[in-house]
Amino acid sequence: MQQIQGLAMQQVLAPQLQQSLQILQAPTLELRNLIQQELQTNPVLEEDVGVYENEERTSEDSDFQEEFEKLAKLDEEWRDFMSQSVSYSSRNQEDEERRQFFLDSIANQETLQQHLLEQLNTADVIGADREAAELIIGNIDDLGFLSIDIGEMAATSGQPVERLQSMLDLVQTFHPVGVGARDLRDCLLIQLRRLGKEQSVEYQIIGQYLDELGKKKFPDIARKLGVTVDQVQQSANLIATLDPKPGQVFSPEPNGYVLPDVMVEKIADEYVVSLTGDQIPHLRINNTYKELMAQGRNGSDVRDYIREKIRSGKFLIKSIHQRQQTILNIAIEIVKRQREFLEEGTAFLKPMTMVQIADAVGVHETTVSRAISGKYIATPQGVFEMKFFFTPGYQTSEGVSLSNTSVKEAIADLVRGEHPRDPLSDKEIVEILSERGIPIARRTVAKYRAELNILPSNLRKQF
Repeated sequence: MQQIQGLAMQQVLAPQLQQSLQILQAPTLELRNLIQQELQTNPVLEEDVGVYENEERTSEDSDFQEEFEKLAKLDEEWRDFMSQSVSYSSRNQEDEERRQFFLDSIANQETLQQHLLEQLNTADVIGADREAAELIIGNIDDLGFLSIDIGEMAATSGQPVERLQSMLDLVQTFHPVGVGARDLRDCLLIQLRRLGKEQSVEYQIIGQYLDELGKKKFPDIARKLGVTVDQVQQSANLIATLDPKPGQVFSPEPNGYVLPDVMVEKIADEYVVSLTGDQIPHLRINNTYKELMAQGRNGSDVRDYIREKIRSGKFLIKSIHQRQQTILNIAIEIVKRQREFLEEGTAFLKPMTMVQIADAVGVHETTVSRAISGKYIATPQGVFEMKFFFTPGYQTSEGVSLSNTSVKEAIADLVRGEHPRDPLSDKEIVEILSERGIPIARRTVAKYRAELNILPSNLRKQF
């Protein structure tokens, strides 16, 4: 019998525990959506936008009353917790106007196809030519390249190849320069022709030696063209100014806006940590149940329904409270350990693991992992994902701990300061870092360099 009751309890708790984990892991805006869904499905919940009314509580069920008393206490704790952060206070009119001005200022971005069609409208192209030109434009991808062969387009559309080619030639005169190209070589040649450089060294290099150019085989190119290596270098510099993806300027930019969950501000000589949860509704239990419970004609089914909804609402409020407190505790511990980073920047980031923070906060490592997932922290050094601070590290010969992020920064600094004609090899970088007391393997340098999008030394070399 006891085993059956335990199984039944697990079945009841499982959905609630899943909800609790979902709330812990959800970023702020996603959590707001989850709360809005709960507000729609649970009539006992409401968003608290004001102050509690001091009304006398009446109930015919003492057990029910006791349950509500516990919930009310929890709700008051949640209110007290929220009020500790200035960010949770309601926004004033000036804040609302600023926010609305920002939203109203967002303009709809013109697409590449719209831009090309507008130019076609001014080109005095009509009839079958117009249809062919529109077909060409419709098959240009977001980077500005023609995504289908002219012959294949002719076969599927019934348009003559000559007409399609003629309209492609027209579209290739449109802006952005290089649009309508079949491939990268075609794209760069179009741009050079628009610059009047058909007879230039650059035109010959792209037309005949584009692969060698990509591998920076400048001496080979110079020998084949009968020019100096310096001329090839200068031509490569000019080619580098051309646009390999002309249509990308019209591609919608990814939304780089994130809503930090935590704010870190320096006040006097201390760093103060606070939550930025003004997007999270403050919930409470509404008074509907009182009227229903006071009506004698309500049977046990109604009372059970209300009781279950209150339990559900209670667990939701508790889960939100727990989420906020966990994120705050983790952020406080991060700030405590990363003060040098807050003062000096990435080079002073200390290695830190989730196990260390979990032990300090008093939770499991998986709880830390879920709590920081998709969360951002705004610091004097910028806005970072909270997981940015969790990184293994190295022990220098002097016993100083450095995170691998700091080591990457050191590698990037070395590359930025190298001589362009004599770039540092991975082996040389290892030797320099070793002299600074940072033990690191050559393969690790190669790995970090790739993660930083830094080319190998032979491809960084300028002649």
